[in-house]
Amino acid sequence: MHILLIEDDHDAAAYLKKGLVESGYSLDHSDNGDDGLHLAITSNYDALIVDRMLPGRDGLSVISMLRAGGNTTPVLVLSALGEVDDRVHGLKSGGDDYMVKPYAFSELLARLEVLMRRANPTHDLARLKIADLVMDLKTHNVTRSGQKIYLQPREFRLLEYFMRHQGQVVTRTMLLEKVWGYSFDPNTNVIDVHISRLRNKIDKGFGMPLIHTVRGVGYKFCEAS
Repeated sequence: MHILLIEDDHDAAAYLKKGLVESGYSLDHSDNGDDGLHLAITSNYDALIVDRMLPGRDGLSVISMLRAGGNTTPVLVLSALGEVDDRVHGLKSGGDDYMVKPYAFSELLARLEVLMRRANPTHDLARLKIADLVMDLKTHNVTRSGQKIYLQPREFRLLEYFMRHQGQVVTRTMLLEKVWGYSFDPNTNVIDVHISRLRNKIDKGFGMPLIHTVRGVGYKFCEAS
């Protein structure tokens, strides 16, 4: 799941980024409203977390511009302004939920999941399954044929992306953008290294491989190549 965080406070942003990445999300971050609006318009996200008070264009203006342009991505507004009128204004500007600082990260995570579930009610946010491989997104447990598999955070996010796009060919560029959350030299072997490690954990020793290389293109995650 890919999130855009628009937050100018360095410490607050670092806190959220750490928690979200540890919870299995990939993340883009902007520290001002203008750049945040540009990212929200030009990229696809599962949800936005937008601070209300931002340099340049303020958070509610960002949201209003997105809604005016037909963007329906769920938005969670964060603000130190917590009066009833403040919350009402935030929701009327196009926010889907409004949280007052300071907040508990566990509550923010729960609200974020609710927003994404409402936006796509057929999307299972809790459990992914293909063949005998099962991923629980709540507990971060992964099993194959009932055998528990221990994954590092990056391996977990890589596997989640594969499972959400099973049967589709995914390129290295797609993986870099969606799993790593940023772009860098596409000639790097970081993708191959992580996929090799993931293969050793979820395919080695099991009867049917799930990760297949599509030569010259990328990879496909499916029960048969």
